[in-house]
Amino acid sequence: MKTFTNILPLRNELKDARFSAAREGKSLRIALVPTMGYLHEGHASLLRKARAENDLVVLSIFVNPIQFGPNEDFERYPRDPEKDLALAEREGVDFAFMPSVEEMYPQPTRTHIKVEGLTDVLCGASRPGHFDGVTTVVGKLLHIVQPDRAYFGQKDAQQVAVIAQMVLDLNFDVEMIPCPIVREADGLALSSRNVYLSAEERQAALVLSRSLLAAQAKANTTESRVTAGELLTELRDAIGAEPLAVIDYVEIADFPGLSPLAADERLDAAGRRSDVLIAVAVKFGSTRLIDNVILTKKVND
Repeated sequence: MKTFTNILPLRNELKDARFSAAREGKSLRIALVPTMGYLHEGHASLLRKARAENDLVVLSIFVNPIQFGPNEDFERYPRDPEKDLALAEREGVDFAFMPSVEEMYPQPTRTHIKVEGLTDVLCGASRPGHFDGVTTVVGKLLHIVQPDRAYFGQKDAQQVAVIAQMVLDLNFDVEMIPCPIVREADGLALSSRNVYLSAEERQAALVLSRSLLAAQAKANTTESRVTAGELLTELRDAIGAEPLAVIDYVEIADFPGLSPLAADERLDAAGRRSDVLIAVAVKFGSTRLIDNVILTKKVND
């Protein structure tokens, strides 16, 4: 595995790899897995899938300052580059790209990528400007690496929808590969921010997966005839019953369009006509966690 901290050497290495493959009459399929580091099994699952499906895997590790708000946790976001590189090497990464803030933003950036509509709801409503920072840095990484495929975890389903829209609108020549949420044995969705949780908060946070998976099970039956409004009420009541949980949002929307569903729209397996996102953001102490489930539309539609 080769590690890069500067853009130009990485670009040159990728050009050489493409040229060598072309000279031998071969095509070279390149994967990008963008992360903010502090890697865990969720990231490892992305790397394994990328490794299995491509010839060359590029992992980026960059805590992106422009996606953090003024009172958010940029400075204390967990970092462990040595552990990250060990995991990357174990998972067969070819190139690890670990730029500094100065390398990615040598001067205050005056250009941002904004995806309208999709970024004003859910996390975008409580974190204004967050997704402008996400799309801008992902756009930069896609230009730098020019991968054939890019891999993203479904835990941040809104991010997946936003980046997919950016890729479509701006004609990026890349295939988006969303990957399933990876959970602990007790159901907690893996997140770098889980390290902030006290033992009591971590136990309380299990209400998220428990409530979401129960909602998913209910909606996936054909007999329930459950509506979006009914399921929202049940979810909010279940999460709100946990004393340590402070709800930011509990929402049900179509996916990937992210438009809120009407309260009377049926969500049971026979009734739904589109993919549906059930998403939550909840604080436990100072730690804000997100989680979701996606209901697929009626089969044979």
